[in-house]
Amino acid sequence: MAEMVPFAKMNGLGNQILVVDMRGRPDKVAPAAAIALAADSRTAFDQIMAIHDPRVHNTDNYIDILNSDGTKARACGNGTRCVVQALSAETGKKVFTFQTVAGILIARENDDESITVDMGKPEFNWEKIPLGEEFRDTRMIELQVGPIDAPVLHSPSAVAIGNPHAVFWVDDDVWSYDLDRFGPLLENHPVFPERANISIARIRSRNELDLRTWERGAGLTQACGSAACAAAVSAARTKRTERTVTVNVPGGPLLIDWSEETDHVSMTGPAEWEFSGMLDPQSGAWKPDLQDGAREKESIS
Repeated sequence: MAEMVPFAKMNGLGNQILVVDMRGRPDKVAPAAAIALAADSRTAFDQIMAIHDPRVHNTDNYIDILNSDGTKARACGNGTRCVVQALSAETGKKVFTFQTVAGILIARENDDESITVDMGKPEFNWEKIPLGEEFRDTRMIELQVGPIDAPVLHSPSAVAIGNPHAVFWVDDDVWSYDLDRFGPLLENHPVFPERANISIARIRSRNELDLRTWERGAGLTQACGSAACAAAVSAARTKRTERTVTVNVPGGPLLIDWSEETDHVSMTGPAEWEFSGMLDPQSGAWKPDLQDGAREKESIS
């Protein structure tokens, strides 16, 4: 068994996150460990946020992100908020600069304990999202679910914000669609060579929308931060909303702002600590911290 490392089970509006401390180590959390941890009901997660030592100057940490199926994710806004809360509690710092495969993210803990993450600039070019064929206008691409003459869903907006996203616009309640049935099919559709997050969005007003998301590599989740950003940007880009909106995901509301000045998208929301422990980053074997184990035993009895 490899030397165990500290972890915290957290959530961002119900988006289940494992924050794993890999600082001071050359290895990574193995895909096999992620799959094992996801299979355990006590450590089941949507994303692992593995904190590594910084790799480039003027950053605090490098963040490696894994989905519950062991694949890599490029960005996770809800997970980033959890990392900020954990590191802020440890260090007292309020502002952090992280490197990810999607680029540099700046995040801060606010006075009200909410956390704001700068998710960077959205990408609309079909080759960079990426899409498997050319679409000159990604505000609406040719893709549909159901009969050709009466599709259930059609013409989604496509955008990349860390991850590739497709956002389908609907008039009915977002809960009235079988996202768990067609989500996996659309995630793996040939038009998305790197797979995609699939969302259903309903506009409530110029400043509010509802959203459900099937996340690539994770499935249905209570909250997907990058999808909330993708939906907000796409809604503004298609003139459905203003550039600052509240996005209601199943776990609760996120405030998304797409700056006209910088083109950056920021997301503000909460993070919640659940319990901590130690885990083996190669096998996924784990144990709770003593106080958490006692609480767990007490709750079972």
